[in-house]
Amino acid sequence: MALPLSILDLAHIGEGETAADSLAASVTMAQRAEEWGYRRIWYAEHHNMPTIASSATSVLIAHVAAHTRTIRLGAGGVMLPNHAPLTIAEQYGTLATLHPGRIDLGLGRAPGSDQQTMRAMRRNPAAADEFPQDVLELQGYLTGESRIPGVEATPGKGTDVPLYILGSSLFGAQLAAMLGLPYAFASHFAPAALEEAVELYRRDFRPSAQLAEPYVIAGVNVIAADTAEEAQAQFLSAKRKRVSLLLGRGRAFTPEEADAVLESPAGQQILQMTRYSAVGTPGDVAAELDRFAGHAHADELIVVSAAPERAAWLRSLELLAQVSGLVTA
Repeated sequence: MALPLSILDLAHIGEGETAADSLAASVTMAQRAEEWGYRRIWYAEHHNMPTIASSATSVLIAHVAAHTRTIRLGAGGVMLPNHAPLTIAEQYGTLATLHPGRIDLGLGRAPGSDQQTMRAMRRNPAAADEFPQDVLELQGYLTGESRIPGVEATPGKGTDVPLYILGSSLFGAQLAAMLGLPYAFASHFAPAALEEAVELYRRDFRPSAQLAEPYVIAGVNVIAADTAEEAQAQFLSAKRKRVSLLLGRGRAFTPEEADAVLESPAGQQILQMTRYSAVGTPGDVAAELDRFAGHAHADELIVVSAAPERAAWLRSLELLAQVSGLVTA
């Protein structure tokens, strides 16, 4: 692999685990990823999801940063319409002050939750429409050029925390191009618009103080194992778990029930979400990632390990690092 490799950690809470177990595993993985040579780890803001522990991204990043030394850490991302830009500038400005040169801030406009949870967060349904203005306001606080007279972020002012626009549609591509910011596409779960969005972003990109040339990060699911059969078995288990997560409404499906759902129209939609997945032996995975990187015209890949068990999760990332030349086997 010629491209940098990074990790999206969903802070998954497995069966029989607590949130504390999940967060401890995230620290362990970050320490190993740092040793293995990954560029960055991002954490995504989700709310009211009993299987994901990364709802408070800045708090989680602070904890992981205190237990690592060099790897970049960030949000992939903060759902900015859920927050006041000043608050996010202060949070990430504090992180950058404590851990200079290590903090990223990816920004999205989705709620990261359902309608009922949006109400609980006091989110205005129209807040997404103000996303471009909120990004500019946030950027002003971090660069020290506030767009609101008399209001500055402390800490935050002058930290120049790098911003990334996240997206799965043409909107994010257009905004990232217009503002001259890096663009991260969520092709690991929303693959449909990848090619068109990246083409639009690269075509319309305007250089900025942060970035002179377009920069694309593309998400991809990865399961690397010692044998292809083992990797495919893990992938099937991951797809079954996704059925319960997305369609279960609080109930878990048996493997047989999940397989039947996967053969239905609703199941086919779930399978489409995993279109960009590299599964197999380390060599198979490396070859597929090379192909995907060219297909996505990506400058960096951010991988999501779909392996359902902790040991397999870590082993998958270790094997990928070895075969990609990040570390010596």
